[in-house]
Amino acid sequence: MVGSIEVASNCTHSNGAVQSSNGSEEKLDELRRYLGKADGDLLKIVGVGGGAWGSVFAALLQDSYGQYRDKVQIRIWRRPGRAVDRATAEHLFEVINSREDVLRRLIRRCAYLKYVEARLGDRTLYADEILKDGFCLNMIDTPLCPMKVVTNLQEAVWDADIVINGLPSTETREVFEEIRDYWKERITTPVIISLAKGIEAEISPSPRIITPTQMISQETGVPIENILYLGGPNIASEIYNKEYGNARICGSEKWRLPLAKFLRQPQFIVWDNSDLITHEVMGGLKNVYAIGAGMVAALTNESATGKSVYFAHCTSEMIFITHLLTEEPEKLAGPLLADTYVTLLKGRNAWYGQMIAKGQLSLDMGDSISGKGTIQGVSAIEAFYELLRQPSLNVLHPDSNKAVAPVELCPILKILYKILITREQGPQAILEALRDENLNDPRDRIEIAQTHAFYRPSLLGHPLPKSHLN
Repeated sequence: MVGSIEVASNCTHSNGAVQSSNGSEEKLDELRRYLGKADGDLLKIVGVGGGAWGSVFAALLQDSYGQYRDKVQIRIWRRPGRAVDRATAEHLFEVINSREDVLRRLIRRCAYLKYVEARLGDRTLYADEILKDGFCLNMIDTPLCPMKVVTNLQEAVWDADIVINGLPSTETREVFEEIRDYWKERITTPVIISLAKGIEAEISPSPRIITPTQMISQETGVPIENILYLGGPNIASEIYNKEYGNARICGSEKWRLPLAKFLRQPQFIVWDNSDLITHEVMGGLKNVYAIGAGMVAALTNESATGKSVYFAHCTSEMIFITHLLTEEPEKLAGPLLADTYVTLLKGRNAWYGQMIAKGQLSLDMGDSISGKGTIQGVSAIEAFYELLRQPSLNVLHPDSNKAVAPVELCPILKILYKILITREQGPQAILEALRDENLNDPRDRIEIAQTHAFYRPSLLGHPLPKSHLN
């Protein structure tokens, strides 16, 4: 089922700001020409997944380009049937009544009464239903613009020109496997922008890492040239509330350059970069270490010293891991470093670590939390640990000069695995790991990584370069 909306020529944000064109029609026309769209042939963009970032991304496009209904169609797919619980419905009603612009919009659309009924417990709301009105279940406090929502996946994607993957990495493979069946008869190849952060670890026949863009290519047959990754130092709700932010779109030059221009807005700057793998892996790694950052913050009562010690060690482990995967990875600096910083500072993974350390969440609740969505760092911890513990990847330990699995040089990753996956130890153990007198200086780990001695191209399914063969 498709929900329809009417969009005025000047789109009003939920925060009351009016979006002017800012050359948006010219940018839209330029992308349409690049894609070979004829007059009267709609450019069809669909977001797959209704989580916080996926919903905000679709809403940003709707705000910028939705008024050009004769040139572009912007829709978002999410699964039907997800009920909104009573507590969330009550909170949503409070949000609606605290925002005059949102209240007036719902009354004008004859949509207000259902929220009254839900507040009274006389009606059940559903996530796809409220998303049409601009409310993301994982981000109730930030109303978005109304959106066209589709609950039938085939209807959403079968003829889409651009697909935005807003799914968690743990759901990406399953959904795109289904999408493959709907694309069997396609003549044109779609362009896919993945927002997913996380990895899969494949152990047999040889250890290797699989990123969300690779999952999508494997399942759909879409060449990796047509699949890009977008990430950056931002929080979804803050970006929609017009706080200045930036991001990078990474992948082939053919697509990243025109898409960066199309996505760029005055308050949301999009740069382009060719290093798809480093950015995508860092996107998964930052969620791993954000959970630990949340734990440290909670256990040290937000100690600046404690958090800085943790930051030094976790970033050195991130650098070490990326050098296992890429011979010349993008340096952990500028936007990459900023992305790590903001995720450790504020985000659902850091929040989750705090709640676990404070005892306000239990590990038995799983990694899908009401009002927050999937905590992607949990599955990433398991994947990175299982991958880096494999003996076939052994490296020389700098102190003992003995062969060890790479994970032995990543003590924070090890302790997070023991806390969250095997549950051998409690959250307090992360502070003990930081205080270990035998822990290597973070600078040493970085220097070791930068020698290229640990580069393992097989982790990405690549053969060893001739320069590395004896």
